[in-house]
Amino acid sequence: MSDASTTDRVYFRQLLSGRDFARGDMMARQMVNFVYLIGDRETGEALVVDPAYAVQDLLDILEADGMRLTGVLGTHFHPDHLGGQMGGWSLEGISTLLEKVQVPIHVQADEVPWVERTTGVGGSDLVGHHSGEVLRVGDVGVELIHTPGHTPGSQCFLVDGRLVAGDTLFLEGCGRTDFPGSDPLAMYESIHTRLARVPDDAILFPGHLYSADPSQSMGETRRWNYVFRPRSAAEWMAMFGQ
Repeated sequence: MSDASTTDRVYFRQLLSGRDFARGDMMARQMVNFVYLIGDRETGEALVVDPAYAVQDLLDILEADGMRLTGVLGTHFHPDHLGGQMGGWSLEGISTLLEKVQVPIHVQADEVPWVERTTGVGGSDLVGHHSGEVLRVGDVGVELIHTPGHTPGSQCFLVDGRLVAGDTLFLEGCGRTDFPGSDPLAMYESIHTRLARVPDDAILFPGHLYSADPSQSMGETRRWNYVFRPRSAAEWMAMFGQ
């Protein structure tokens, strides 16, 4: 359980499913999802990124930290991130969270219909955003970056020198592009163009623990991750095209 910011105003925690919350849930342990808590220590307001598996555990962690939930950020619609049916399993997510606390669910605009179909949450609870918008939690700004490829409305969050990347970019590899709504060429554009301005000293926080380390700098990721080897869209499609 990581808290990368204990001395400044920004509240930031990285929580691993099956270990830091949803303990004993075999699906949570198998999927190794990360959930993130982002907030303002002075105001006590906080957002949760991709709440799934055991939302009460997440609310309890926030309460223990003296924080209160004011909203949800969704990286994309898949059930292991926002809840729904997956492989015969019913995964808890935002629909259960809304039964406990009424907060807005912030997603990328293109993702709204996908989230509705997957989670059953109605459009009145969803707020669709566009790339470049900055969502504020207290006095802390979270920039939303639309990164389609894994899904049409996948988005990453840039906050205080940290990139919360969902399933767009891992320390090793990137999100799959063979699912419904996926687009390998869009993934190339997202990784090589849309995220190009994220500085090398920013720390990458992925959506799953698919590597030995839970986070690392973007500079190291660009140096070692094989998804940065292709130098053109044609090279990318030769590697990743379906």
